[in-house]
Amino acid sequence: INAEYMGEKEVPIVQCLDIRERDLSGLNHIVPRDPNRPYDMKDVLRQVTDLGSFFELQPDFAANLIIGFARMEGRTVGLVANQPARSAGCLDIESSIKGARFVRFCDCFNIPIITFVDVPGFLPGNRQERDGIIRNGAKLLFAYAEATTPKLTVITRKAYGGAYDVMASKHLKADVNYAWPTAEIAVMGSRGAVEIIFRHLGEEELKAKEREYKENFANPLRAAQRGFIDDIIQPSDTRTRLCEDLRLLIDKAAPQIERKHSNIPL
Repeated sequence: INAEYMGEKEVPIVQCLDIRERDLSGLNHIVPRDPNRPYDMKDVLRQVTDLGSFFELQPDFAANLIIGFARMEGRTVGLVANQPARSAGCLDIESSIKGARFVRFCDCFNIPIITFVDVPGFLPGNRQERDGIIRNGAKLLFAYAEATTPKLTVITRKAYGGAYDVMASKHLKADVNYAWPTAEIAVMGSRGAVEIIFRHLGEEELKAKEREYKENFANPLRAAQRGFIDDIIQPSDTRTRLCEDLRLLIDKAAPQIERKHSNIPL
């Protein structure tokens, strides 16, 4: 990457020997049925991108958020993904700063950003609150909101609360938002929700209400009805759809408000 490509020229494309319609049927079973069971998001990234192209950055810092570069049909893309295998994929101060810096870098050089979401929320705790989780979490939100490079999002499982909004949601002007059938887009998990709403009920009644909540809300249908999701896709179709969208967005031009600069939360 050279400074001459900063917002003016397209990032170079290399010859791609991988095919768009490669068989990814293994992705259809990569997300466990148990919502509390972890899986390695890096396996998803390696399969969706061009074979052998995924290059992770800062793997030992804030490992609950994955960032890195890869190629899609020879075109450079930036990847941001929650890692369910570390801290359940929660966002904390360090991962928010790590993600915000990377998103800003990609936007600076007009590199498309693909975000894979499996986030149960922001990490709770006195230390996080004392050290400024809201201020630092806002950095990631700001970075996504201001980025004008193509932004594509895939929700694989959990997308809860404010952390869902921060991870390149439709509310932050993402161009394309997909959800797998296993996606859960809600304010919080089903157990926590029913314990608050129906706190006066007994244990057996709570279990019944939890099953009802899961049937009604623990799926991407409500979000799709409200336009927060563009389509619900099979995991095996993810690479094909993303390649098609990247080609469609190759000439994306976003209007800029005339001002000296934005007021980034520091």
